[in-house]
Amino acid sequence: MKALVIGWDCATPELVFNKFLDELPNFRKLLKNATYGRMESCDPPITIPAWMVMATSINPGKLGIYGFRHRKNNSYTDIWISNSLKFKNVPKVWDILGKYGKKSCIIGLPPTYPPLPLNGCMISCFITPDATKDYTYPVELKKEIEKEIGEYIFDVPFRTDEKDELVKNLWEMTQRRHELVKYLIQNKEWDLFWFVEIGLDRVQHAFWRYFDEQHHLHEPNSPYKNVIRDYYKLLDKNLGELLDLIDDDTAIFIVSDHGAKRMKGAFCINEWLIRNKWLVLKEEPREIVSIGKADVDWSKTKAWGWGGYYARIFFNVKGREENGIIPKEEYEKMRKKLAEEIRKAKDDKGNVMNTKVFTPEELYPECNGDPPDLMVYFDDLYWRSAGTIGHGRVHLEKNDTGPDDAVHAKHGIFVKYPADEKRIEASIYDFAPTLLHTLGIEIPKHMEGKVIK
Repeated sequence: MKALVIGWDCATPELVFNKFLDELPNFRKLLKNATYGRMESCDPPITIPAWMVMATSINPGKLGIYGFRHRKNNSYTDIWISNSLKFKNVPKVWDILGKYGKKSCIIGLPPTYPPLPLNGCMISCFITPDATKDYTYPVELKKEIEKEIGEYIFDVPFRTDEKDELVKNLWEMTQRRHELVKYLIQNKEWDLFWFVEIGLDRVQHAFWRYFDEQHHLHEPNSPYKNVIRDYYKLLDKNLGELLDLIDDDTAIFIVSDHGAKRMKGAFCINEWLIRNKWLVLKEEPREIVSIGKADVDWSKTKAWGWGGYYARIFFNVKGREENGIIPKEEYEKMRKKLAEEIRKAKDDKGNVMNTKVFTPEELYPECNGDPPDLMVYFDDLYWRSAGTIGHGRVHLEKNDTGPDDAVHAKHGIFVKYPADEKRIEASIYDFAPTLLHTLGIEIPKHMEGKVIK
């Protein structure tokens, strides 16, 4: 038995299983003999760490990954960026398969840059700086790729107002990757073939308001109203072509790391902290700046935050931060106090939001790396966290770092074919055990999920 894993980054169950299903004939046909349903993502439900959680069945706390970037050594400004080296000694499913002599072909799964050795081949993901870098394993695979499809495209700038150009670039990236996937499926030896298409994530972030009538920035009759629908149809067409290449001894999985939903706005976490006396500036900025460039009075500041699809909040603790002021014995009391205040935060209409505030210890049995002190999902993730300062207000209609219409939803999708038709609720931790079980491999005891049967 072999396995083809098709990763549609950000594929949303409400769209693929309902709204667009009638226009996805290949996907719909597959579901008739598949086990499928929503797959709950990890905390936080974002691309990094979610794909690596899927590949390892290990939680982000144990992995020590809480997002794309992390604070370095309790610094106010220094950061480090997640990449494959962080997971060098973590057993991914392809590492486990390699011990049994099985070959894997991994394409675009975040974060796999720089590509690490495996029994098979690898093409790194969207965090790859550009195509001049060594982005393949083995290294010589790069020349083979460029001969077959030309320059490989890792990602496209999607937070842009140049929508026509974006549509063109998205389709080109997706089709170029699709042609390469077809070539590698037919020309490489593999027991596991797993690729991730990042384009679906980009198209939903860039065009959600044009089709969703509930979006506060919805534009009726926009020329872009069908872009997301058309992209799903493109993926379905490509799926049909891949199915024609696969034999009956190959199990097919279609999965996503999380879902998507409309963004209600951006909540300026640091503006809110300033108004509530947790963050103190020496001087108000004359323009919009990041927290790292703001003139913060650390001798009076108790907490500050980072932006993103969720908010990370850090405390200024005596003996931990360079200019810490919160005594260690008061840390837990202060953390509880701030969490309670944030849960009472209101939206732009004065309504208390359905905000969830966690400590990392609540979510993970162990917290390695550089975890934040609090993790905040504003209004159940409907409001993005804006970390910049200088807006003069707490609520923004739009994202503070470029156009973005969507936020992340907690549930992605899971499809396994062939199987008895059955709707299920799965967990992202269940994927790796299920994949190994399908391939007849013993499931390591460290994995946190269970086999989906």
